[in-house]
Amino acid sequence: MNEENKISRRAVISGLGVGLAAAAVTPVLGVTGISHATGTPPTGLEDPTTKYPKPPFEGQSQPWPGLAGKMNPRPDHGETSYKGSGRLTGRKALITGGDSGMGRAAAIAYAREGADVAINYFPTEEPDAREVIQLIKAEGRKAVAIPGDLRDEAFCKRLVDEAIGGLGGLDIIVNNAGRQQSHQSILDISTEQFDWTMKTNIYAPFWIIKAALPHLQPGSVIIGTTSEQAYDPSADLYDYAQTKAATMNYVKSLAKQLGPKGIRVNGVAPGPIWTPLQVSGGATQEKLKSFGGQTPFGRPGQPAELASIYVQLAASDASYANGQVYGSSGGSGQP
Repeated sequence: MNEENKISRRAVISGLGVGLAAAAVTPVLGVTGISHATGTPPTGLEDPTTKYPKPPFEGQSQPWPGLAGKMNPRPDHGETSYKGSGRLTGRKALITGGDSGMGRAAAIAYAREGADVAINYFPTEEPDAREVIQLIKAEGRKAVAIPGDLRDEAFCKRLVDEAIGGLGGLDIIVNNAGRQQSHQSILDISTEQFDWTMKTNIYAPFWIIKAALPHLQPGSVIIGTTSEQAYDPSADLYDYAQTKAATMNYVKSLAKQLGPKGIRVNGVAPGPIWTPLQVSGGATQEKLKSFGGQTPFGRPGQPAELASIYVQLAASDASYANGQVYGSSGGSGQP
């Protein structure tokens, strides 16, 4: 090939390269240009800073443990927004604290993903629980309601037995129920109150996991609800924050212990979430009125915003997630 032909061939190849690059870029530039010209955001985008209510909130108080149905504004658990896609078809889940908060959001999401669900709740939370049971049944799934006090070891064992009997098995456990009470000083916490928090938040998961473990097959999952309080504790949540740090550690410890058996253990660490915990003694009235305002989003989270995390950790396609703690705190807190 002479030098003239070499130059001509180079020119042709170079021209093709420029043309292909231009063809690849032009559609993208075109779409970008249209978007900038119209100012219309792509379909499906939602601004997280304005998606849900912001403080100031009105002062409100309820007897412990409180009801979501009486809160103002009422929390969003995904009742109308969560759409399932069959990710948990055939699975069988037990969720403590399934009447409200993250437990309710998880129960709704699990049912819409195809799982049968048993929920535990304190007996006075029956009005909230009935709503959840109806939502689960509306998806054509089995719904089992098991009220009771998690501070009782015998009840925790019975809870597992009734869940297995009602669902026909068990392969997802969500230890979500928790007690949170604000106290300005350690001197204000009685031994009885301290014991109540420890038994609800630490003893109950211990008893439930022990009772359930002989029934769990490889592929089963255990999920604990920890908190940003495990990493950055508030001064007025002395006992509660301890239990959330302990939850984080039992997740990591059990993940190592049960991983070889094919059972995954993970956790979810919420930031400030709008639930009955806050209005039934978990926050002072002053803190409640500005609740969540310190986050980069300027608002508290809603339980519905964590539902997909509980689904992801339970789903089989997250099979390599073990000993992990997934945070959701609006840009503050850890992890």
